[in-house]
Amino acid sequence: MSVYAKDTVAVWQAGTAFHITATSGQTLITDGAAHTGQSPMELILAGLAGCTGADVIDILRKKRQDVTGLEVRVHGERTAEHPRVYTQIEIVFIVTGRKVDPEAVRRAVDLSENKYCSVSAMLRATAQMTCRYEIREADPITA
Repeated sequence: MSVYAKDTVAVWQAGTAFHITATSGQTLITDGAAHTGQSPMELILAGLAGCTGADVIDILRKKRQDVTGLEVRVHGERTAEHPRVYTQIEIVFIVTGRKVDPEAVRRAVDLSENKYCSVSAMLRATAQMTCRYEIREADPITA
């Protein structure tokens, strides 16, 4: 099995804020108090939304679905006691497009949740995850 390595460097700024640089060179600010940046736990949910969203849109494109928009909403609930891990997570996919096949969306969500999304796979260790989707018809193309 090969190893796919990533590195991150966090440099303290002030309070509980850090300037983060990832392997890709991309940067962001985190703040444990969520004053000057997203908290690390907010970033976990953001990572989940981005990971599963990328899977779903890629799968729907491969299935030649006419998707014009995808919104991924993630709601997480944490324990009151430390380490305050997520115990419940709900993901809602809002797919907008023209004549999008509900079975294609169901299958894309299932594949992301159970096969492709690394973030989802890690979070399942502590959280019960539920997924659902809505399909909205896009405005017809006018000439």
